[in-house]
Amino acid sequence: MLRTPSGGAGNGTAAADGRLLSIGAVLNQLRDEFPEVTISKIRFLEAEGLVEPQRTPSGYRKFAVRDVERLGHVLRMQRDHYLPLKVIREHLDALDRGEPIPLPAPADQPARDLLDGPAEPEAPGLRIGRTELIAATGADEEELAQWESYGLVEAGPDGDYDAESVNIAKIVADLGRFGLEPRHLRAVKAAAEREAGLVEQVVAPLRRHRNPQTRAHAESTARELAALSVRLHAALVQSAVRVRLF
Repeated sequence: MLRTPSGGAGNGTAAADGRLLSIGAVLNQLRDEFPEVTISKIRFLEAEGLVEPQRTPSGYRKFAVRDVERLGHVLRMQRDHYLPLKVIREHLDALDRGEPIPLPAPADQPARDLLDGPAEPEAPGLRIGRTELIAATGADEEELAQWESYGLVEAGPDGDYDAESVNIAKIVADLGRFGLEPRHLRAVKAAAEREAGLVEQVVAPLRRHRNPQTRAHAESTARELAALSVRLHAALVQSAVRVRLF
């Protein structure tokens, strides 16, 4: 088995004897763990300098085991930690120097944990560009434009995306692999906006209060109400699915 630097495993038997792999063979190996990866994404990561495969005289890419491990490491940092390419590059450079950098805890939350409330977005101050968001989600420009047209993902005034937008984009991409398109998620978006409106009604008087401490309390109250709303939504969906399918 091929072990990546972060401990994951892939099917590395094709290159176990030291032979170099074509980009198609690399794709087949990576898809065991990263079903959304494409040849275009591998080429993009190469163009960004995150992996440097050898080239044959005729220009074909040839990847060594180390290259496949490196790609797996990059994809895992994008999938589990939503790190921008600049940070990933710094991490890889440090590893090359023998200076491993601790990674933050994985941002993904198992579905069964939803009833305990939503996790805070990974690196809440993080902002990434459009190209990095596409790379992090495995989407393409057309898909991202669709998400934006339905109001599911929104860029900030500077054109970058915050950690919450990255989290939403990844979830939308995951749903897309089950055949759910942005148009199918309009009801989810509308429900979220209605729930946000309920939260706003509760905290609005607190925000208008003269006491600074009371106004500050509005933020923590809003977060707590949002967490309860997510727990209720998850419980209702799970209950409805159980009734209809089981």
